[in-house]
Amino acid sequence: MKIQYFPDTDTLSIRLNNNPSTESTEIAPDVVVDFDAEGAVVGLDIDLASSKVDLKHLDLQGLLRPELLSR
Repeated sequence: MKIQYFPDTDTLSIRLNNNPSTESTEIAPDVVVDFDAEGAVVGLDIDLASSKVDLKHLDLQGLLRPELLSR
């Protein structure tokens, strides 16, 4: 998983895996979900992110457990 913030466009990008996106759907204003060829979610983009997300705080609670990292 890769989480990136692009300040020049104020976009928060969350990539769940490396599968290429073949389709995108806007599910709310400025929130787009990307899907792969099988219809699985591969990413999420939030435009105007600084007005929707608290970018100063990132909580990775539960994500860095050793058993998850070894998969």
